[in-house]
Amino acid sequence: MSSHNAPAPFAIHDRSIAPGTSEILTIPVSQQVTGLDSSLALKVLHGAKRGPCVFVSAGIHGDEIVGTAIVQRLLDHLMPEHLSGTVILAPAVNIYGFAAHSRYLPDRRDLNRSFPGHEGGSLAAQLAHCFLANVIERCTLGIDMHTAAVHRYNLPQIRIASGSPYLTELAMAFGAPIIVESPLRPGSMRALAAEREVPMLLLEAGEALRFDRYSIGVGAAGVLRVLAYIGMIAASDGIDNTAVPMRANRSHWVRAPRGGVSRRVRKSGDIVRQGNLLAVVGGLFGEDGIELVSPIDGVIIGHATLPVVNQGDALFHIAEVGALDHVGENAHSIVEAMAVSDPPFPASPILDEDELL
Repeated sequence: MSSHNAPAPFAIHDRSIAPGTSEILTIPVSQQVTGLDSSLALKVLHGAKRGPCVFVSAGIHGDEIVGTAIVQRLLDHLMPEHLSGTVILAPAVNIYGFAAHSRYLPDRRDLNRSFPGHEGGSLAAQLAHCFLANVIERCTLGIDMHTAAVHRYNLPQIRIASGSPYLTELAMAFGAPIIVESPLRPGSMRALAAEREVPMLLLEAGEALRFDRYSIGVGAAGVLRVLAYIGMIAASDGIDNTAVPMRANRSHWVRAPRGGVSRRVRKSGDIVRQGNLLAVVGGLFGEDGIELVSPIDGVIIGHATLPVVNQGDALFHIAEVGALDHVGENAHSIVEAMAVSDPPFPASPILDEDELL
């Protein structure tokens, strides 16, 4: 390759990374109560050829660790010498919460409500500003990864703001089971990226503080597909995807009709029709059980994994899908329907114990 086509070294913080190489670096953010520095850990893969700059981030909420495993999986496939452009990997942005197994920072602030931040502000503001200055402002695309809360599970899904054909194209290329149009929230990384005109995909997949093979596989394959779609890696290096994700712009929460013990008969990924049984909630002896049924036709995109419930607890999150009849004639779940045409997606039941890592 001629020097005319080679990119310049990638300068970030106090490093200059040569084309076709990668480096791990830590950027100091703030000082802990112990007096030791806390840092933002990044791995930068600077391609041998020119191309866009993309970030892949996880652990904005410290207990949402599935994205960390996805970043590690990506490193098995991404080689800077074969890369066009630059990829910045951030496996645990909220390192404070990551170490403490907590969603929040030590000051109880939510990092994903603290953007754009300020270098002289609170701990959350300092970390948000550091990530903005060193990562978001350097990139032309971001992929941020989240999970459901503790004792909840989310079917892998891409969330995008409505009204962007390009984001829709990227979401389709990612190939998660479903694309959900979701409004931007003030102070979130996604809202900030939109203000800075940096397109961003948000992956929701799995459960806090747990790994599961399905979520990790879908996430890693999806990132590779997007990188192939925008020309950063060869198409053959991405994972083929012939399945078409479902799309939804409305969803409904189904809540426990009473307190007690829930016996769930449906899970995330299941296709449901209005009136289908979802769960039965009864007392401590199983007495006075109340049936919980689906209020709509749709796909379950999230469910509670803890069977002990209070009245009003959210037990199921169901996305309203218009093209439900085209999912698969005999498929009972969207996972099965996609597995027919897309072997890289395992068809095994979501959250079976033997599927947990």
